[in-house]
Amino acid sequence: MKFLAGDIGGTKTVLALYDADQNLVTPTVEATYPSASYASLEAIVQTFFSQQKLTGADFAAGTFGVAGPVVAGRAAITNLPWIIDERQMSETLALPKVTLINDLVAIAGAVPHLPAADLVTIHEGKAAATGPIAVVAPGTGLGEAYLIHDGTHYRAYPSEGGHADFGPNSATETELLQFLQKQFSTGQTPHISWERVCSGSGIPNLYAFLKEQGKVQGDPATSAEIVRSHDKTPLIMTAAMREKPCPLCRATLDLFVDILGSEAGNMALKVLATGGVYLGGGIPPRIVNALRQPRFLEAFLNKGRLSAVLREMPIQVIRNPKAALVGAAYHGFLHQ
Repeated sequence: MKFLAGDIGGTKTVLALYDADQNLVTPTVEATYPSASYASLEAIVQTFFSQQKLTGADFAAGTFGVAGPVVAGRAAITNLPWIIDERQMSETLALPKVTLINDLVAIAGAVPHLPAADLVTIHEGKAAATGPIAVVAPGTGLGEAYLIHDGTHYRAYPSEGGHADFGPNSATETELLQFLQKQFSTGQTPHISWERVCSGSGIPNLYAFLKEQGKVQGDPATSAEIVRSHDKTPLIMTAAMREKPCPLCRATLDLFVDILGSEAGNMALKVLATGGVYLGGGIPPRIVNALRQPRFLEAFLNKGRLSAVLREMPIQVIRNPKAALVGAAYHGFLHQ
């Protein structure tokens, strides 16, 4: 039984064929396409079918993870003029069933099926069998999702918790909140979300705040390069992790780790993630060494009377960059 899975983004679209008679972790065929070069997702899938000499009738279902909410079987893709509709895709492609899911739902759906080699342990803990699972995924933005066991399988559910109000947990973070409120002020007190401070797009905000504070200095060459760059996040993170780090960039990474630990703990409490907490997205796999330092776990556990509950929860980093495809394939299998 074959399933089509897709990870759909504004820059690229990845499609993969999975065969349930073999396994749903390793695809039989996989291909990547530049999204903006096509008029629609249907056009990309048709190209994939043509290249692989397949038709929609060869599949039991197609499931596609998309960035953003899915409402009534429809989704719009950030930075693309696409409106994707499940029913229209099914008819156009002759696919028996088409399902659109949030990209974090796709990543979360992979979690119960990932082999140990795809995970890095940050905190051992002790997972409760069939306990709820939390997924926190800082990438360009901050995605969050969770899984609940239905008695037979884990099922993934979306969340937009990354857009909830940022809550500071130290004097420095309070000053950060005040700094960002001024930066994003439009005459009213602005909403500062966790995504503003706990994502790839938020890292330059942390850097700018610490730079203005003036308590830590950056090395001149790195600082000049960051000023010139339109994409500051990779430069900041690279300079923070090199053998002789830029002090200001390292302070930025440390603040990011504190904030990620705090929000991961918040999510763990909200869903009572006795089954574990998983860190996905593009950033955690790149900063594993920083996450293994005491400050991440200290921030995660800093929940007063419930710290002991959190201490039992395992924390893992998802390092499989294709987790969204795996989750989409399993979603198709479980909901066929």
